[in-house]
Parts: sequence; structure tokens; C-alpha cells
Amino acid sequence: MFHIAPRQDTITATQRQRYRTIATSTLGHFTDFGAIATLSPLQRPVRLLGTALTVRIPHVDGSIIREALKLTCPGDVLVIDVSGDQHRACWGEFRAYAALRKQLAGVVTNGAITDRDALSRLSLPTYAQTSSPLTTRALELEGEINTPVAIDGVTINPGDLVVGDDDGLFVIPPHRADALADAAERKQAQEEEKRNAFAAEFPEWFR
Repeated sequence: MFHIAPRQDTITATQRQRYRTIATSTLGHFTDFGAIATLSPLQRPVRLLGTALTVRIPHVDGSIIREALKLTCPGDVLVIDVSGDQHRACWGEFRAYAALRKQLAGVVTNGAITDRDALSRLSLPTYAQTSSPLTTRALELEGEINTPVAIDGVTINPGDLVVGDDDGLFVIPPHRADALADAAERKQAQEEEKRNAFAAEFPEWFR
């Protein structure tokens, strides 16, 4: 049985815009909540920014991912919770083509992917736990869309902002978005001043 809840568009366009240049390592100076450090990006350098559309699958059955892709909108990040099964890949090359067609901002899963080489050459930011030659099956047993999921101890609600770069991921709930952006923007401005001073004094460091 599939359970599909309504999508949640709770992050404003202004809030999303503020996070375009905020590094995850900057956010990590101000909060532990929301940090995901156990997943690796398939592409480097990588930049991911979008709102979460969450999916939970029951181990071997990945059929609800097809339904989730139908519901996605441009700028969504598909967040897939595999219920602890890292032996079977829930994501691969041709699902990635469907995601690119829908103009997704990226894909995040605490499970495995397959077709690693093909995925690494696509312009779809993808974070995963591992890779596997085994895949999920289309059994249509059960699954959930737009319900809370958990990755690396972080609860991700539909509509949360997902920020990713080479260092990892941060999940930002709407009620924290403005305060964290304020702090991060101030810190990055201060760091840029220091960086420029070093570059002027030691230009040989910056090639």
C-alpha cells in the first residue's frame, strides 16, 4: 500500500536564494542539527540546493520511487530513505535521466546506487551511502512519499531545504533558515576579507 501525502512548499524563494553561496562547512560552525556527513557525492566539485521531496521504501521494493518522480517539480531534491537496506541499489542511470528531465536539483539516499560511472558523469548532484550491483524490485508492496524520513540521525521533512557541497550535506528546516543564513553570511564575509588580505600579502599561495 502506497501512502502519498501532499507536497510541502515551505521554503521561500528568497530563503533559497540566500543559500546559493553558503558552504556546508560554514553552517557547521553554528549548528550540529541537520548535518549529514556519512554520504558521499558522486560528482566533485558538487553543489546541491533544493527542497526535499521525501520517499521511504521498504527494503527490496523501490516501485514508489517511480511515483515520486511523477510528483517532483523543478528544484526538488529527491530524498530516499531505504529503511536500512544498503545491499540493493535504489537509484541508477535511467532513473537519473527521468530526474534530469524533471529538472531536479539532486538526489540523496542513505542506500546504494548502481551505474556509478554513468551517474558520476551526469549533471545531477547525487549523494549515496555506497554502490551495489543488486537493485530494488518493482513489487508495488508499499512505500511513502512526503512523510518524515531519517538519514544519519537527521529527520528530513518534506519541504526542508537541502544544501550540499564537497564537504557533505545540511538539512535546514524553514523555522531555522533565516537565522542560520544571517550567521553564515556574516562569517563568510569576514572570511573573504581575511582571504583577500592573505592573497595580497602572499600571492604565491593562491595559484
